[in-house]
Amino acid sequence: MRIWISAVGRVRAGPDKDLYEKYIGRLSWPVNLREVEERRPLPPAKLKARESELLCGGIPQGAVIIVLDERGKTLTSLDFARKLENWQNEGRGEAAFLIGGASGLDDNLRARADLVLSLGAMTWPHFLVRALLAEQLYRAQSILAGHPYHREG
Repeated sequence: MRIWISAVGRVRAGPDKDLYEKYIGRLSWPVNLREVEERRPLPPAKLKARESELLCGGIPQGAVIIVLDERGKTLTSLDFARKLENWQNEGRGEAAFLIGGASGLDDNLRARADLVLSLGAMTWPHFLVRALLAEQLYRAQSILAGHPYHREG
């Protein structure tokens, strides 16, 4: 599976970036990270719409669209791995994960997503969400490969 991560904001060198790269570096799936930013001061609703538009740019046609949002569905790591496996089995070899900025995501983008995924009820900084997502992708890959990284118990 080819993974596309489209995220608002640019991560600078430091612990957030290091943690993200630690897990992305372990994946055998190819990963493309696209960082987007709207620099104009816009009202919140317009900013959400513009950032959502930027996030969608460059996403391949037919890719599974997964929006990360605190109001989304929570999945266990095993369920997340099975979702990825099911999409692969359906012939959908690309998954695009969209991470919004501080203003959140436009409702139109949430409505067109194949999955609106929550990493928990708490709000996470969008830079940390990248690292959490990278770890869960590595964990999913490990689960599907039968690797002992993920231990149930």
